[in-house]
Order: sequence, then C-alpha cells, then structure tokens
Amino acid sequence: MQAITLKLGSLILPITVERKNEYAYREAEKLINQRFAYYASTFPNQGNEMYLTMMALDTAVQLISMQHEADPKPMIDALKGMIGEVETALAEGRTQK
Repeated sequence: MQAITLKLGSLILPITVERKNEYAYREAEKLINQRFAYYASTFPNQGNEMYLTMMALDTAVQLISMQHEADPKPMIDALKGMIGEVETALAEGRTQK
C-alpha cells in the first residue's frame, strides 16, 4: 500500500492505494482536472461543487456508453447469422455435386 495525495479540482484528497493501482489514480486525477477546467472555463462562476457534479455526470455517461458499446450480443448475433448463411451455402454446394 502507498499513501498518495490527489488534487481534484480545488479539493485535496489524501488516500492509500495499492502500488499497482497508483498509475490509474494519477491518470484519473489528470482526467478529472481536465474536465474540471473545461467546465470551469465553459460555465464561469458556477462553483466548484457544480463543476465536480458536471464532471461526475460526464464521466458516468461516458462509462455507460462504453459499457453499451462493449456489449458483445449484437456481434454474436451477427456472427451466428453469417455462420448460418455459410452452412446453408455449403449444404447447397454439396447437394449440387
């Protein structure tokens, strides 16, 4: 375990993480601060709580979108259809000989 300090927007967050996960926390810190800066510059005078809330919403929407895109069911269904077509074509080819 390793103690690290993250700065998220205007908040300082001391936490303890596993060493193997430190990189992910540091990258998350960068992403959060980039989004925080974007919202702060796009919507001035809204306050840190509003920027963090908008950033959290943005992140949640991206996560849900990625999970939806990663759903293998449509690809599996398409592959099953193609396999069926190939099997049909092969069967027809055998009967024509």
